[in-house]
Amino acid sequence: MDETIVAARIHPGIGVARVGNSLTDYFVGPELPQPLPQPPNFYRDAAGALKRQAARFRVYGVNAAGQVVRELTAADAAIEWTVEIANKKAAWYNYELPLDIVQAVAVGRRNAAYTGAARRELEIRPTPRTIQGAGTQGPAYVFDDGRFLGTPVELGEVQTDEAGRLLVLGGRGKAGTPWPSNAAITFANNDGWYDDIGDGPVQARLTLNGRDLPVEPAWVVVAPPNYAPDLIGIVTLYDLLVDTYQGWWMGRPRRPSFRRDIYPVLERFAMTQWVNQGFLHQFGWGAPNNFLDPVYVAKLAAKAGRTDSFQELRRQIFNALRDPAAPAANAPAWPWVYGDDPVDSDPPPNAFLSVTATQYGLLRQWMEGDFDEDWADEPPQWARLEDAPVAEQPGLLDQAALDFCLGGPFHPGCEMTWPMRHITLYSAPFRIRPRSAQMPERDYGDILDPKQIDWDGDSSPIFAGGPGDITRWMAVPWQTDTASCRAGYQPAYDPYLPSFWPARVPNHVLNAADYALVMDTARPREERLAAFYRRSSWTRRLGHPQSPLGQINAMIANFADLGVVEARPGPVNDPDFPAIMYVEVTPPEVRARGVAVEEPPPYDQNLTLPIGFQFNRGRR
Repeated sequence: MDETIVAARIHPGIGVARVGNSLTDYFVGPELPQPLPQPPNFYRDAAGALKRQAARFRVYGVNAAGQVVRELTAADAAIEWTVEIANKKAAWYNYELPLDIVQAVAVGRRNAAYTGAARRELEIRPTPRTIQGAGTQGPAYVFDDGRFLGTPVELGEVQTDEAGRLLVLGGRGKAGTPWPSNAAITFANNDGWYDDIGDGPVQARLTLNGRDLPVEPAWVVVAPPNYAPDLIGIVTLYDLLVDTYQGWWMGRPRRPSFRRDIYPVLERFAMTQWVNQGFLHQFGWGAPNNFLDPVYVAKLAAKAGRTDSFQELRRQIFNALRDPAAPAANAPAWPWVYGDDPVDSDPPPNAFLSVTATQYGLLRQWMEGDFDEDWADEPPQWARLEDAPVAEQPGLLDQAALDFCLGGPFHPGCEMTWPMRHITLYSAPFRIRPRSAQMPERDYGDILDPKQIDWDGDSSPIFAGGPGDITRWMAVPWQTDTASCRAGYQPAYDPYLPSFWPARVPNHVLNAADYALVMDTARPREERLAAFYRRSSWTRRLGHPQSPLGQINAMIANFADLGVVEARPGPVNDPDFPAIMYVEVTPPEVRARGVAVEEPPPYDQNLTLPIGFQFNRGRR
């Protein structure tokens, strides 16, 4: 291979940072699609505060054929990073529904009373920060000069690590309003409010051996915390983007691999047992479809010779899945997750989430017996990104960043939302197209009407991106949406299902007290089993179990009090319990205060709501 470096690329192409309230500590986000679990209490600092997740960016040199030669660090190149982050939520349009579905409605501006040049006061736009060298940090690199209606709002900072790689950290989860007595009243569109989420381009100037090389830029998105950091959603943002790129830059494999293409989807159903009680009883430990059971998986992974003894088993699993092209919604179909337009009565096709069309096609081939029986192949087990072959590292970084983000439902979403599924937003795989200074975004007026937008044209608001353009479609503040998206909205149907975002925003968790009971071998087995299958409402510590308004405002103030679901060892060699459990861990000061330990009933959307509570036509 030609090892002459002629250009460079930043990876991941889309990096993800997350807010936290720790004043001192942070951790680097996943850099491998299957990272090793972190040690106990890793996600909190010594005082119990929630650490921020940093997005780390690396530069890889490529040759004239586009092949990766090696990573470039401060040891062998001069790298100057520039990052611009903005928060435009309050200056954008209200969220009602994704604007790319047939049910979309025209939406007005948030904070509509501000007009003309005054709307710029709603945008939090700190000046870009430029940084270079190794181990660089300090006050000069903090995004601290942005304002919301005159109120200073810090959007995070940049640093470099010991090798000169870039670290981008978001804010500390601060949300607020300069208006007096302005309680939040809706899950998505709270006028007069701000948060410290944001996004924007990541660029680099690079000099190698005295030559300036062109560098392909990247993007950073600051997202809410990940409260279940070891779990992956049924459909990830990586899955969605791979599906979006079909026919453009990517194509699905001719023949699916069971290990790489099929099992990861099934495994996610089983792992959701740790954050939703409905999934526990259908896909969890000892359940009918426990896709973590090696005996069961061995049947699904093999065609068993010419007779293909397990084809009917594969067929039943495939037929249980929701067809993404189906003309009507089917609530009992898998996955049991709400969609972009979560209506319970006479639901439209997108009322519930489905796997992507690409995944569905691969699963169909598996059902038909057309797949590689590679379950016994030993997958690589890398503890660090540096252990992987250098040619694979950029792709691993791109996937790892997005695998831990959700690819739906987009109502509006956890990290990013519906514009991410449009090819016009990208210049290359996992590269958001930066808006050219020669083509500024048009003014769409006081009303953004989806019927009047050419969503595939270059005048579309999703044709390209500028600082703050990815997160502007999200809820403001993010806490009100996170506290509203739960499970079991219709208890008469099921008190636990469907759900919204359980892999990021848990519904029902194994609490620490019940875990201790399970591990206490001196207790009767019946008591230990009852403790294992008992789940607690994750939002119970917010209090206000009967008040949606009370809960969303408590979430704004106390988002870091909620538990993080972490891996813990199960009983040794006990067939009644799994060897690894995922347990809700809360900070010690919250436990000491005994904050709101009551268990609220399943969420009932028919609760009497105060006038003005915009509950999106009663759906959430």
